[in-house]
Amino acid sequence: MAPAATPYLRLLTTTQFAFNIGFFAVLPYLAAHLGSGLGMAGWLVGLVLGLRTFSQQGLFVVGGALTDRYGPRPVVLAGCALRIAGFGWLAYAGSTATVVAAVLLIGFAAALFSPAVESETAREAVRHEQATGTPRAQVLALFSAAGQAGAFLGPLLGSLLLLLGGGFRAACLAGALVFVAVLVGHARLMPARKDVQDDAITRTAQSATTSSAASSWRAVFTNRPFLVLCLAYSTYLVAYNQLYLSLPAEVERATGSQAALGWLFALSSLLVVTLQLPLTRRSAHRMTPRASLVTGLTTVAAGFAAVPLTPGGPGGLLPGAVLVILLTLGQMLLVPAARGIVPDLVDDRRLGLATGALSSVSGLAVLGGSAATGALLGAPAPVLWAVLAAVPLAGAALAFTLPAGHGEKYEK
Repeated sequence: MAPAATPYLRLLTTTQFAFNIGFFAVLPYLAAHLGSGLGMAGWLVGLVLGLRTFSQQGLFVVGGALTDRYGPRPVVLAGCALRIAGFGWLAYAGSTATVVAAVLLIGFAAALFSPAVESETAREAVRHEQATGTPRAQVLALFSAAGQAGAFLGPLLGSLLLLLGGGFRAACLAGALVFVAVLVGHARLMPARKDVQDDAITRTAQSATTSSAASSWRAVFTNRPFLVLCLAYSTYLVAYNQLYLSLPAEVERATGSQAALGWLFALSSLLVVTLQLPLTRRSAHRMTPRASLVTGLTTVAAGFAAVPLTPGGPGGLLPGAVLVILLTLGQMLLVPAARGIVPDLVDDRRLGLATGALSSVSGLAVLGGSAATGALLGAPAPVLWAVLAAVPLAGAALAFTLPAGHGEKYEK
């Protein structure tokens, strides 16, 4: 943990770790279960997976707004309860309608608890920075690394259950049990809003409950620097989504199959788990948050530009491996920086709404960007990879117009 990290920060970081273990024990095996296990057509499998993403990312802004209104504790507990119900339902769902309903419930559960935990982590990271001088990016980097560690261990748990003959149902029930543990732990350990914020912030939050919701939404969505951050961050998520779109096409082109794709995903998770903290520790003391954001987006762009320039190498996987490495390094620089900038751009009473909006706006950009980049998959390689490199480069240019990020408030 970061030096002198508070018990509350430890709880939030452990929460992210547990969330991803439970989630990724199920998600990697959902498509195969829908196709092979339930006999769904390929287009229907894609639709179900798209609905899950929309019910999660698209509704983050709802979870953020509820967090601002009621505090993080009830929102996290409600989200955990819905995730338990969703996994239990999915374990026994046999028809298209019940599968869709269960998947929507699972996605909406994350739209509740994830913005609550992320906004609380950002708020506490700022408080920790003010109290100890530890850059907030270090705390947020630990949060990201914990999430990646959970994403790395979750599929192993699911694979183990499948190898033992438990099947997809056992993976769902194991995921539900993880969230039962999280629910019980947070019901006992997660303090109410008044216990984790100082009096000034508490009074601000209380006054927000009497103001109109429309006023809060207007304040966030007319905040120019925050919207610029959303657009810059969106270019990263459009680029990151290429791990699921352009990278598989590149691996199949180079090797004739997608069998090696799992190794490249494992490489990405391993890089985050092992390098996130030391990389952020160095960058946080040498670079402003804005500089980290710009450098991260530029590094992501370099990863795409390198693909047509990198020789095939062993097994033809070297271009794909270079892309994964540079994209992951860029991610490790820019994600903690972007999350750390949000508290400087918005009022504390709207931090939950802003945190959710950052994900929801980015999710909509990915929806449109994926369709556009998918249409380019048949284009010549130099054209495809040049266009993909231009997206995060445009984000870096946008990010360069943001305030440097030294802890001052920029919202008027």
